[in-house]
Amino acid sequence: MQTNSNTVPVNPEKDQNARSLDLMNRMRLHGMAAAFTESLHSTTAEAMTPDNFLSWLLSREWDYRSAAAIQRLIRGASFRYKAFPEEIDYTIPRGLDRNQVERLCSLDFIRQGQNLFITGSSGTGKSFIATALGYHACNNGIRTCYANASKLLGLLKVAKTKGTLETEHKKIERSPLLILDDLFLVPLDAKERPLLLDIIEDRHGRKSIIITSQLPVGNWYDAIGDPTVADAILDRIAHSAHSIELTGESVRKMKAALK
Repeated sequence: MQTNSNTVPVNPEKDQNARSLDLMNRMRLHGMAAAFTESLHSTTAEAMTPDNFLSWLLSREWDYRSAAAIQRLIRGASFRYKAFPEEIDYTIPRGLDRNQVERLCSLDFIRQGQNLFITGSSGTGKSFIATALGYHACNNGIRTCYANASKLLGLLKVAKTKGTLETEHKKIERSPLLILDDLFLVPLDAKERPLLLDIIEDRHGRKSIIITSQLPVGNWYDAIGDPTVADAILDRIAHSAHSIELTGESVRKMKAALK
């Protein structure tokens, strides 16, 4: 017969430390259990008062849970690759303002529900910068959703056909930061326009979007296609939006030439 580890009595034959470890693990206090095990093989506990030792155990549990939560956020974001703000290369001539990026790394624009546009030709590092900001957001406890724009709109078209569109919208809406990578790589079709408008309408003034695009912002109106929808979309995302315009040659090609 199956037993529930939460209700099985503590084994009285175990010594006190073993019983304590058993209870910590049953209560999923894994950070605390690891710290306690560490203390049994060192003089850590002997050098502390009981109050300090308890505080140390609790701090280790907190750190363990914080690290686990960050890893869950990173997995849930579905990034294509790892990228971090400290890896952004400012020596490449592409019009990237380090002061601006560092201000964005404060993440205040996300907390204020503002948007960020990163534009530039292929290979200039748009996706890397967006992903680095996304990783930084996750590391600061902000739920993030990364998506290739074309694939996401394709997914939503299928969901609408299946009647699961609302479920997909709720998944996106959970994240204070949404990264739409390579938007307007091809013009929107008649089914994609209202889907993009719905996403933007749901987030307007409350939650942030980072959009990367090869098209300059001035060309987005034509890429949307329908004037009425274009007005509605741009009116909602352009207000108080931050903008990074990358110039120059492909970073990938430059780095490949140096190898």
